[in-house]
Amino acid sequence: MVIIYMCYGSAHSSVVAASIHIGLLPTDRVPSFREIISLPYYDKTSNEEIGTLFYMGKDEFGNEVYIVGARNGRDIVTKAIYSFLNLYGISEKEVLVVDALPAIGITTKIGGIASRRLGIISLGRPITVYGILKRYKNFVELVTAIKTKLQKIS
Repeated sequence: MVIIYMCYGSAHSSVVAASIHIGLLPTDRVPSFREIISLPYYDKTSNEEIGTLFYMGKDEFGNEVYIVGARNGRDIVTKAIYSFLNLYGISEKEVLVVDALPAIGITTKIGGIASRRLGIISLGRPITVYGILKRYKNFVELVTAIKTKLQKIS
């Protein structure tokens, strides 16, 4: 199976959720600031990369995990992914698209705007990390729910 964690810009919430999913981040504690900013793709994607799938790794079940940014079109992108699969006879059961954006709060959104949209990385990036750490439990719960769903499907 392929799991795609999706968010606004594939820079924060999808990166954190996918990183928890593949074991780059812990589920039993809140990670450090350094652990977050050291993640591949964290706060690094550009506007031109929105809609591009980025491979994050494999989980313990052998599922491939990706991230993608979809701006405000997360429903449309999800529908497009599933309709594309359908056109080629690939079952929707082989791909799971997960919206990771609900796990974050306003703090991360503000930091993301400062860092990615306004280019004030030295201000925005620490704000995004602070917001992620504050809501980290939400990410662990999201990923735990997805892994539980995957176990039931298998």
